[in-house]
This record gives sequence, structure tokens and C-alpha cells, in this order.
Amino acid sequence: MTTPTQPSPPSPPHLRLRLVPHGGMPRPIDGGWWPRSYDLLTELPLLLAGLPHAWGHITNVTVNGSVWSPAPGRMLVHNQVVRLHRTQAASAPHTIVLLTPGRGRWDLLIIPPDTTEEAAEPLMAAAGAHT
Repeated sequence: MTTPTQPSPPSPPHLRLRLVPHGGMPRPIDGGWWPRSYDLLTELPLLLAGLPHAWGHITNVTVNGSVWSPAPGRMLVHNQVVRLHRTQAASAPHTIVLLTPGRGRWDLLIIPPDTTEEAAEPLMAAAGAHT
């Protein structure tokens, strides 16, 4: 007797993230992130799972409200509450700000999801090398 095999669940998509090498100097951009969509509820858990453990638990996230899809004021990510803030600031339309109490703030350049790989690669490289 054979039992039908169930297909294995699809693996999560590869996180497209490039971080500036760790250093003691503050910098305006800490890396680049190229999400696959502007759906924060889908993309944020993938991003947070891929961040260095040294960054600690991200408790607050700020994004450009005119670009990202609507989301609640907070969400549960990996069994921890993350507060979501939306801004309309023209000074940072393509960034995401991540905060960890007592550890710091990290600003990532967001490469728009519809950017071609050819155009995204130099942007990611520049964001990951930003000094």
C-alpha cells in the first residue's frame, strides 16, 4: 500500500538585502533592501528574519505611507509586536527606518520592487558600501 506524498511547501523567497559592514561610525544609510512588493504585511517578516541578531528585536518600523499598502498600526512578527508608523516625509521617500530600544536605529534604502535586476544591482551595491 502506498500513501500519497504531499508536496513540500514552497521555500521562502530569497531576501534581497545588502548591509553596510559593521563599523563604529554613524552613517545615513545602513544598507539596501529590494522587496518583491509594497505589501508590508508580507515583506516585513522576511526582512526582520534576515537582519543580524546583533540588531536585537526591532520594535518600531517607519515607512513612506504613500508608497506602501495600508497596514495596521502594529503587527505580530515572529511572536513579537512591531509598531508600524507611516510618514509622508519627502526627505526619505525610499527608506525604511528600524528601531530597537537601547540598541539603535537603522535606515535602509528601499529599491522599488518593480526595478529590474540590472538596475537594482548597482543600487544595492552602493547602499551596501555607503560610508
